[in-house]
Parts: sequence; C-alpha cells; structure tokens
Amino acid sequence: MLVNPSSVQALRLEGYGPEGAAILLECVTVDAEGLRALVRATFRHHGGYLGADGSVSYLFDRVGRLRFGPDLDGRRLAQAALEAGAEEVVGEGRFGWDVLTDPREIEAVRTALGRAGLRAQEADVIERASFTVPLSGGAARRMSELLAALMKIEGVRNVYSNVEISGDFLADI
Repeated sequence: MLVNPSSVQALRLEGYGPEGAAILLECVTVDAEGLRALVRATFRHHGGYLGADGSVSYLFDRVGRLRFGPDLDGRRLAQAALEAGAEEVVGEGRFGWDVLTDPREIEAVRTALGRAGLRAQEADVIERASFTVPLSGGAARRMSELLAALMKIEGVRNVYSNVEISGDFLADI
C-alpha cells in the first residue's frame, strides 16, 4: 500500500510505567487515533497508563549525544569533549561513553573530536531525563517488558524513560 507522505504525522505520546516512571514516545503514523489506542492498551496491559500531552515531557531535555565505544580512555575523551564545547561526558568504561551537548552544537563538537582522533560511533539528538527513578525486582521486570512492548509497535520510533535499572539486573532477565 502506498502512503501519501503528506498524510504521515509525527506524534509524541506520554505515559507512566510501574512506580510512576515516566515514558516519552516519538512516533510517526497515518492513523494517530489507532496508534494512540494501541499504545494505551499496551501501557494498560503492562501496568502503566497513557498520560495527557505534557504530563511527562517536562521531565526530559533535548540533548545532542555522541556515542563512543568502551575502548577509549575516558579521561582523554572527557578532556577533548569539554574543550570542544560539550556539556558532559557520561558512562562507564565497560559500556562505552556518551558525550552530551547542546543539539545545535553537536556537529561542531563531533568535528572537533574527530580532529582529535576521536570518532563517534553514533550521533543523534535524544530526550534525556532530568532525574531517574531506580527500579528493581518485579517493578524493574514489568518496566522492561513494557518498554520492549512499546518498541515493537509499528510507528513508534523512539522510546525514552527516566527509569534506572542496573545492568546486572537486566543481564538476569
């Protein structure tokens, strides 16, 4: 079936998972009401609920993110990134590093880091939670299942959450 590009619309949906953790979805669809109903049912099935527009988006900030692998010296990356105008370097060496910057500055920071011999594996603009909600046990399992189910829905492009689940816990599920 051919889709008229002018009928495709961007949609942001917001909701809550277990323990009140915030979830923000970026979607594209030709059937906004159908997608909204499917997302609402998925939230409900996994113990969460779809919220109103603006109910969680205020908890997220739009940031530029450059991803680097775990094989880099974190101290060297941090020094070069901050000199290039980045705002922050986050991560644990074993999982890799994220250089965060103003979205308008992402290409300038990427270019400066490239000149320093540091090539990002990925570069994108994301929504970053202003604070996190730590989950463990059953709540962490339910949240993981909810996030996985939301990501499988056709039309859902990005799923952001303010949940913090330990890597060790995720390895066990």
